[in-house]
Amino acid sequence: MREKLMELLSDPSRKMNAKELAYLAACFREIMFTVLHERQTGHWGGSSSAIELTTSLYFNRLNIDPKNPKWEDRDRFVLSKGHASVNLYTVLGARGYFPLEDVHHFRELGSYLQGHPAMLKIPGVDMSTGALGHGVSVALGMAEAARQSGKKYKTYVMTGEGCLDEGSTWEALLAAAKYKPEGLILMIDYNKVQLDGTEGQILDLEPLRDKLVSFGWHVNEEKYDGNNTEDILKSFEWMDSDDVWPKACIYDTIKGARVDFSEGKNTWHGAAIDDEHYEIGIKQLNADADKKEALL
Repeated sequence: MREKLMELLSDPSRKMNAKELAYLAACFREIMFTVLHERQTGHWGGSSSAIELTTSLYFNRLNIDPKNPKWEDRDRFVLSKGHASVNLYTVLGARGYFPLEDVHHFRELGSYLQGHPAMLKIPGVDMSTGALGHGVSVALGMAEAARQSGKKYKTYVMTGEGCLDEGSTWEALLAAAKYKPEGLILMIDYNKVQLDGTEGQILDLEPLRDKLVSFGWHVNEEKYDGNNTEDILKSFEWMDSDDVWPKACIYDTIKGARVDFSEGKNTWHGAAIDDEHYEIGIKQLNADADKKEALL
């Protein structure tokens, strides 16, 4: 593990700035890419597109206590696109919920870190996910529970396009607009590529912002680059700028980001990373992490 990464993770509760978050995300990409190559299974494309988002949440924004994962007043996070589990496991391990090195046992027989997040087995996982279309409904329930019990925690749910292809998601969006629980925030990892093709080929979501607004959601007008930590921190400022709920934030991201042969390619949604592609990709990821480290 990189010395600078170990230094930053020695105090993971400290709120990281944009440059530190960018460096963490670059290191986490190295780890994810290596783990998926070692295990020859998992989802690289959507894990890579969302790593700046989850890194920024867990190292800058969420009110959490890894030593007390079931703390009643903690902020909640639901990874609706649960196939990107290696992303969540890497961030949770780095944040201190369990040893980071356990990620290398991803999807091994008997490992607690299986292909989709399991709330009864993994510290820090607030909801078991993987069946697309359930995340927003569950997050709505969590946010409504906070409202009815007088709690002030926030509930964040991350979706990809696949989640937004499901009718149950839009039912939940309608219900959320009716009840308007405070603290419910939808984060869309909008990489525009799915398992079998582009978002436009599978089921065109555009105009996505207009659709969400018509369903009664408060949606960002400014464009945010979800692979740029400075933009992500700006989006956090937007989340705090008013008291209108529920909120949805659309982030433009790149599927398989930072590895040229996987960027924007549906073929790298869940393909095994062979030795040849690993050697090419890890060099690019190492160079990206070196570049981010030099900026610290």
